[in-house]
Amino acid sequence: MSNIDLLHKLLSDDPHHIYTDEELDAIEEIDVSMALRLARAQHFANANVERVIDESVDIDLDLLNQAIDEVKKILSSDGGDIELVNLTERTVNVRMKGACVGCPNAPLDLKNVVEKIIFDQVPGVRAIQNVF
Repeated sequence: MSNIDLLHKLLSDDPHHIYTDEELDAIEEIDVSMALRLARAQHFANANVERVIDESVDIDLDLLNQAIDEVKKILSSDGGDIELVNLTERTVNVRMKGACVGCPNAPLDLKNVVEKIIFDQVPGVRAIQNVF
């Protein structure tokens, strides 16, 4: 089977299909630029989706602490750290510490790592902000 045939087999006819990491990796082996375009399109589509917050759900502090622990593991790989300061209404206040302090990538880490993990794992959270 040619690379073109393989690529066509991997690509979905459904315009709303969300490609898994495994699918993107397989596409990348055949066509790097196609995989990059698909990943970028998915990223921007996800970024523009308005999150629905269930106000009736009480925020589970155990889930929140577990999510913060997961974030700590990721940030520690670059010398960073994070602390849960408090939960005010539905806003999670965190303090980025260690190498995150003054790092130009800290706002990106807050958006792409901290928010993603907490929003995915802790229902009811409206916002996350870094407090100093």
